[in-house]
Amino acid sequence: EPTVRTELMEQIPPIAVFLQESRPKFPTAFFEYLMPIVVRYLTDVNNQVRKAGQEALLILLEQDLVAQSDIENKVCPILLDLSAPDSDDEYKVEAVNIICKMASMLSRTTVEHMLLPRFCELCSDGKLFQVRKICAANFGDICNAVGQEATERLLIPKFFELCSDSVWGMRKACAECFMAVSYTTSPEVRRSKLSPLFISLISDTCRWVRQAAFQSLGPFISTFANPSSAGLYIREDGTLSIRPSAQDVNSNSCQPSNNITVMSSSANAV
Repeated sequence: EPTVRTELMEQIPPIAVFLQESRPKFPTAFFEYLMPIVVRYLTDVNNQVRKAGQEALLILLEQDLVAQSDIENKVCPILLDLSAPDSDDEYKVEAVNIICKMASMLSRTTVEHMLLPRFCELCSDGKLFQVRKICAANFGDICNAVGQEATERLLIPKFFELCSDSVWGMRKACAECFMAVSYTTSPEVRRSKLSPLFISLISDTCRWVRQAAFQSLGPFISTFANPSSAGLYIREDGTLSIRPSAQDVNSNSCQPSNNITVMSSSANAV
């Protein structure tokens, strides 16, 4: 019965905590018995059981109860299989979602070598816009998980694609996570690449995208180490433009303030 398997999954985390606390008495019980069940239920035929399995896995990862070897040899391979191009649509959407959620809980090396290539592929999934939407919504978290070098080399090109996606919901999701993406890049990339990209979002044909971009304007500016070097200002018609570095700031400029300093501090938590 699916309800029995679902209830079982809900009991796995507390049992795992007990086994961890009593490890001298049960040194291998979790790895030999419980972890295989969690992995198996990620592919269960019943979606409620799969959901319970996914939630259990995330709790186990968050509490650092899963061994690195199990993550690399058991968890990641099954998620890569479920998110493959020929995978069932429902399984793929669920796999992408859990990959994005678990990225912040894994080591940078594991994410970059095992999950990042598949994430980049999924950003360009032409079959399911739901997959691209999940990627766009979690883009900032993935950037933060892999760091600046991988972000600029592999993720920024994909971010450009998503920011020009034909589905407006995708562009809106990109606008909402723009600050998190910008925070992971170098000042030069922010100035030369992300600033023009942000202008395209704030000038988007869809009002919902423009609204999300305007709400992200302050947080985006806060990611610049020196607010006065942001090079952005608001024109009289309300559009964002880039100011040449030698030009004086006019009355419409985004003036540095204490608020920007505070927001910059909060960005460190991203």
